Amino acid sequence: MPRPSTASSKGGKDESVRVVVRCRPMSDKETDSGCERVVDMDTQRRQVSIQRPRSENTQRMTSSGDDVHNFYFDAVYDWHSKQKDVYEQTARALVDSVLEGFNGTIFAYGQTGTGKTFTMEGVRSQPELRGIIPSSFAHIFDSIAHSTSRQFLVRASYLEIYNESIRDLLSRDQNKRLQLQEHPKEGVHVHDLSSFITKNSPEIEHVMTTGNLNRSTGATNMNEHSSRSHAIFVITVESSEIGVDGKAHIRVGKLNLVDLAGSERQAKTGSTGDRFKEATNINLSLSVLGNVISALVDGNSHIPYRDSKLTRLLQNSLGGNSKTIMIATLGPADYNYEESLTTLR
Repeated sequence: MPRPSTASSKGGKDESVRVVVRCRPMSDKETDSGCERVVDMDTQRRQVSIQRPRSENTQRMTSSGDDVHNFYFDAVYDWHSKQKDVYEQTARALVDSVLEGFNGTIFAYGQTGTGKTFTMEGVRSQPELRGIIPSSFAHIFDSIAHSTSRQFLVRASYLEIYNESIRDLLSRDQNKRLQLQEHPKEGVHVHDLSSFITKNSPEIEHVMTTGNLNRSTGATNMNEHSSRSHAIFVITVESSEIGVDGKAHIRVGKLNLVDLAGSERQAKTGSTGDRFKEATNINLSLSVLGNVISALVDGNSHIPYRDSKLTRLLQNSLGGNSKTIMIATLGPADYNYEESLTTLR
């Protein structure tokens, strides 16, 4: 049996890195075509079990101990989980810490079609189906509205990493590529990235909608509207409070909301030419991200931030006194067994 995830060894809310897993329901298409569900979840024990499809067992002619793999995480959410519960139990504390001046990152990782975008964005027009991103918008501005002693300024930026190039999704010039720079005080940042002041949830949602229209999407076998890029929506929250010394004390927190490209195998996506190059870059950066998260969870002294643009850009918000939430999304059906097992590992 694989080694249980060290991310769950303490399981406390104060841990800087939390890894949670969410599995979507079987789709009508999967049910109608006779697919078998191979993922089982025990939410109380925070355990995910994945069983090798019976068709593969038959071909192997033997049944061995590695037919069922068990994994343990900080939290697991099955196909009955509600959007509100996922936000309240995983993201709320992190967003609160951003309001107090800390950095935080929330991202969903998994194969295309497993519910990453549903978990992160959901259906904004239906309150019960809103994902982490619109819920965090409402949370931030609701907290600001109820604050009596602090003045706030909220700024939003939106960028895309596509084939290891960085593009400002809010810029009028969508052909311009931006560069990463290292600042003595600010650390790693994107030079010339635009930023917009937002005063309420509708304004910041409008900023995100504008950026979404500029994202790189392409049809693959996995998902007709599969995103072929990583997108990072950055919310910077500055607050000022008059202390007992009569001086203004300023705090700055940054929230990175990351929509990652799909983590599927190239052979399964049917990718050729430019699509193959995309898939290669996507899988490489996702592999580096996995290595960084594992190194942080294990407490390693060396964290390989510089191995990709994605991890270098997020360096200031991963590790240290920052908080990170990784939501791994799974498909439950047998034909996604290999991808689901890879995601869990």
